[in-house]
Amino acid sequence: MNYTPVIGLEVHAELKTKSKMFCGCSSDYFGQKPNTHTCPVCLGLPGALPVPNKKAIEWCIMIGLALNCKIANFSKFDRKNYFYPDLPKGYQISQYDQPFCQKGSVKLANGKQIGITRVHMEEDTGKLIHQGDSTLIDFNRSGVPLVEIVTEPDFENAKEVVEYLKKLQQIVRYLSVSDADMEKGNMRLEPNVSLRKKDVKELPKYKVEVKNINSFRFVEKAIVFEIKRQTEILENGETPAQETRGWDENKQKTVSQRAKEAANDYRYFPEPDIPPIRFTQDQISKIKSQMPELPIAKLSRFIKDYLLSEYDAEILTREKDLADYFEKTVNDAKDSVKYLTIRPSPKIIANWLINKRPDIDKILPARLIKEIILAGELTRVDDIELEKVIKKILFENKKAVADYNSGKIQVIGFLIGKTKQHFPKADTNQIKTMIGKLISLYT
Repeated sequence: MNYTPVIGLEVHAELKTKSKMFCGCSSDYFGQKPNTHTCPVCLGLPGALPVPNKKAIEWCIMIGLALNCKIANFSKFDRKNYFYPDLPKGYQISQYDQPFCQKGSVKLANGKQIGITRVHMEEDTGKLIHQGDSTLIDFNRSGVPLVEIVTEPDFENAKEVVEYLKKLQQIVRYLSVSDADMEKGNMRLEPNVSLRKKDVKELPKYKVEVKNINSFRFVEKAIVFEIKRQTEILENGETPAQETRGWDENKQKTVSQRAKEAANDYRYFPEPDIPPIRFTQDQISKIKSQMPELPIAKLSRFIKDYLLSEYDAEILTREKDLADYFEKTVNDAKDSVKYLTIRPSPKIIANWLINKRPDIDKILPARLIKEIILAGELTRVDDIELEKVIKKILFENKKAVADYNSGKIQVIGFLIGKTKQHFPKADTNQIKTMIGKLISLYT
């Protein structure tokens, strides 16, 4: 192909605050009777005034911090004017030139940095329901807090996009600010796709946005289709139209919806009913202090503290609930040392969770430990026999011993592995204790 894809992303994530962005209505609208979670504010009735949701703003900033963004000390809301049936006021309260968060980044597995342009706060719209020739509107969703995360056009293929999206979904779930459930519309994906010749550095003069995709699989298909469609247009000597398109899963293609607007078409201006918002560095630091351990930090710690492979640690940290369950089980196993002659090591617990996939909502960690022991997954080796083998391993691996004694304690994983070749089902904790007892003798 003579063209290089230029892809940027806009992702909308609904926050799971108890109330909406600018009023007191419940934001728990999914599955509720239409138009029962509404009030004059979210219906856009004359004279109703918005009051910002403090928790939603703090969570928006939290997302920005997790994406390595700079947090603005001064920010404001703006009116984004457009006319569509699901927008009762005729404008959306959003942010334009002074968002809460800007200039962040996310690192992909291959080391590539994806730039985050901005993370800003806005309100969601109502939902259109098409029935035959009629279109109905449910305003329960109108006004729900919505965070928009916009990237630089740094992606070059659909695989990179899907990897980034999975990381983003994982981060917002770890923060517990959004369920990011795409089937419920909590997370909506909008790729912007264009092509440029391989020897050209400037951005293309057009951009095609594919709106409101609700699965990783669909976004990958839509991008692949757009690259093919736009390539054919360009090779015919034409320029693709700058437009908004949608993904039609039944037809397996994108379909045109409307001409794509430019920023000036929205006639942005500062929201007159909401004063500007200022944050001190102390306030930003306080929000940062409330953040939990993020996935990449947890993965690194699992590898270091529990001597897990990167593969095992990555699986265990995909979902926060599973990561928490693993650590609870490891800690319970440590606490059980007083009344258990053997106890499963972190590695054995990890293997059991990854391969057996027990129902962690129903099986308590203590019961899981018992199941692992009863299944004969590990045995206690005779101390004299174990000491004999470890002494031989330490003698044969003098560099590893020297590295350990100089402070490189992670090398103990290598020595445990060597010992496990002789005793595959031995308790790792027993091996580790014995190595620690003997290794100082081999300086």
